[in-house]
Amino acid sequence: MKTFGGKVLFLDRDDINTDEIIPAKYLNENTKEAIKPYLLEDLRLPGFDPARDTRGVGAVVSRANFGCGSSREHAPWVFEVNGINIVIAGNFARIFRQNMYNCGMIAAELPGPVLDELFRDFASAPTELAVDTEKGLLVFTSGQKNRTVPFVLQGFEKALVEAGGWVEYAAGKY
Repeated sequence: MKTFGGKVLFLDRDDINTDEIIPAKYLNENTKEAIKPYLLEDLRLPGFDPARDTRGVGAVVSRANFGCGSSREHAPWVFEVNGINIVIAGNFARIFRQNMYNCGMIAAELPGPVLDELFRDFASAPTELAVDTEKGLLVFTSGQKNRTVPFVLQGFEKALVEAGGWVEYAAGKY
């Protein structure tokens, strides 16, 4: 099973939609690699530069209703091809969430007050995330600051993550 986590990108906004994750004008590309440069190209947040701020990132922390909008697999794909394999938010649009797991990635939901604390304590400094999928723990580290947060990964979603996604899961079962 792959390792989850890495450098964290904090996106402090609700309702980040699939058009902001990967603009629709790139949906005619026929490989994941072709969409790689366009990650979060249309996302507008004060001080955010996608070309600069997404480099080397392995995890995203955001707010509620992440991945709303059009139901397209390209949104999780563009995270995957850029090395981001976990998105943490208050909740997710249903199809985006399932597409994350279908790709063998994690869409971890945390309560609003926990997200508030993570943004307050970690968003303004370089932060790393380690993910323990067996114990269901997210470990945030920035300098001397550490915070361990439990999350739920079980059942079919855990099986998809362990297999590496839906295709790999199906290949092992059928």
